Amino acid sequence: MVSFYLRLRYLWPRMMLCLALVLCDVVFMSPHSRVLAAGPGPENSDCLACHCDKQLTAKQGGKVVSRYIEEKRFKASIHGSLSCTSCHADLEGKELPHDAPLKKVNCGICHSEEQALHAKSLHGRALARGDSLAPRCSSCHGEHDIVAVKSKNSPVAPLVVPLLCGKCHREGSPVQKNGKITEHNILENYSESIHGEALLKKGLVVAANCASCHTAHSVLPPSDPASSIARGNIAATCSKCHSEIEQVHRKTINGKLWEKEAHVLPACVDCHQPHKVRKVYYEQGMADADCMRCHENEKLKSHDRRSMYVRADDVATSRHSRVACSQCHSDVNASRVRPCEAITQKVDCSKCHDAVGQQFLRSKHGESFAANKPDPNAPSCKECHGSHKVLGKHDPASPSYPTNVPTLCARCHREGEKAALRYSGTQHQITSQYSESIHGKGLLESGLTVTATCTNCHTAHGVLPASDAQSSVNSKNLSSTCGQCHRGIEMQFTNSVHSATVTKTDKQLPVCSDCHTAHGIVRADGDSFRLKIMGRCGRCHEDVAKSYFETYHGKVSQLGNSKTAQCYDCHGAHDILNVNDPNSHLSRQNVVKTCQKCHAGAGRRFAGYLTHATHHDPKKYPYLFVAFWGMTALLVGTFTVFGAHTILWIPRAFQMRREIREEEAREAEAEKNKERDHE
Repeated sequence: MVSFYLRLRYLWPRMMLCLALVLCDVVFMSPHSRVLAAGPGPENSDCLACHCDKQLTAKQGGKVVSRYIEEKRFKASIHGSLSCTSCHADLEGKELPHDAPLKKVNCGICHSEEQALHAKSLHGRALARGDSLAPRCSSCHGEHDIVAVKSKNSPVAPLVVPLLCGKCHREGSPVQKNGKITEHNILENYSESIHGEALLKKGLVVAANCASCHTAHSVLPPSDPASSIARGNIAATCSKCHSEIEQVHRKTINGKLWEKEAHVLPACVDCHQPHKVRKVYYEQGMADADCMRCHENEKLKSHDRRSMYVRADDVATSRHSRVACSQCHSDVNASRVRPCEAITQKVDCSKCHDAVGQQFLRSKHGESFAANKPDPNAPSCKECHGSHKVLGKHDPASPSYPTNVPTLCARCHREGEKAALRYSGTQHQITSQYSESIHGKGLLESGLTVTATCTNCHTAHGVLPASDAQSSVNSKNLSSTCGQCHRGIEMQFTNSVHSATVTKTDKQLPVCSDCHTAHGIVRADGDSFRLKIMGRCGRCHEDVAKSYFETYHGKVSQLGNSKTAQCYDCHGAHDILNVNDPNSHLSRQNVVKTCQKCHAGAGRRFAGYLTHATHHDPKKYPYLFVAFWGMTALLVGTFTVFGAHTILWIPRAFQMRREIREEEAREAEAEKNKERDHE
């Protein structure tokens, strides 16, 4: 009777369901809906009628296991809305109670991607070959009480992942005992690592756990090229969290470059143990306190009488406050009577600052410093940055702070100092010229720290002479150097006739320093600049400059009037274009506006004035040439004829003068005779 009742209770809802399916258009149902609703089967309540019994058990693998399912936890699970037959598909169309055991649930019906990854993984391969210790989906996610991965109650939540994996991978586990895992103390090492401490002790859920490195479903050995921890992939795996680690690996440790090839990080495990990752320190060999026992003595001197005193405050406030003495002075050894007795090498800053060190060695300073016979005057790192009190360039007390840079460079480059003695030509009074320049006044008088200093133009570590093609102040690179601040002007200059990209010539084209000078730059709207600019333009445009000085503008300018038009008033300053270019200040479209800047009433006829007209150019100004030389020939011919006439007339004039004098003498004699006769 009980069996008949159970069958009736089972079949009646199924009969109603079949009738409903006949009436519905299943064509419009989604494939997933069809899977969930496919075929009649027992309802969840039917299954739970038996499985809610805590005493319900079954034999599995020779063991008796509980088949109790807590209804409340099942309904609260992520699968609570599904029917039992959605997973246990072999129950479809069968009567209850069913035969035991059921087939293993195939999670891949819904989770095909995860199933495919798991099948290829170490776990999936072990499962496929029948390994009893191989984990399946339920081993990690649970069975009937599965909750969302993001839920803190999930068995795969970040905080519990190490404990979940540790079920198999902790020391002494069956997996470990059977020799399937050769690495020991995995869970223990992880718990002591910086990742484990952050996750397990501080609750930092973003810290790396097992799945972060090995992935959740595609766990592969490091020997597999597809593994997330393979040597070729480990850097990319670590970079998911340590996104800026490439910047760190451009440095060097003990002179060895970590990132030997751009954008190709080394294998992280070369330096960091896979499961026992700690903060990496140099092997210091001894503590700073050991050094300070001697060096805190103000009277401590070296064999050559140099002070060896080190202020503890200087070290504590420097950029290297967290760097041990032995990291820089690597020759020290605590096993000696005096730890620093064997120090023979100077501190090599490039061990950590490799890129800067390489740049310095290629510079003029570095060449002098590293030569076979090093120049004793060549600067080293400590000359500019200090030794034990190294401060950042953004610290006002640092020698490399912008307002302090001119004074720093002047130690050697001031007139009469060791570097200035080597200068030749016009490179003199550099620091005094800079201090009087518009840059120097902006920096030193107004405190404008964004204005150009020595390092902005010459760079901090790559100082090269202007004759070097790699120099930042070489004529080919100077516009880009100045363009770091004067970006708009650089863009104008690049499109002008003075730019090498526009004018192709073997002649030297002008650059910024040709007009503005190198160190004594003054305001372009000042009298000093305006009165000198014609002379600078005239160095290249000699003929044009001569014709300019013959005009009204030029003559007034020579008299010291700075208000008159100069070259750049008409041609432009940095955007000089060919007069045939429509955008030129002197093109037909723009020339009237250009003249109207000074001459408000100027019109088209006024603008037709030939500014640089000269009678010396028969091709460009033929009429002026003919008129000038015609008038000149006329004048010369006239003066030649009349000059010759005058010259030829001179003897005749002298003769006439003699004749007149003789006549006058005869008349005077005759007059005297008359008077004598009368008497």
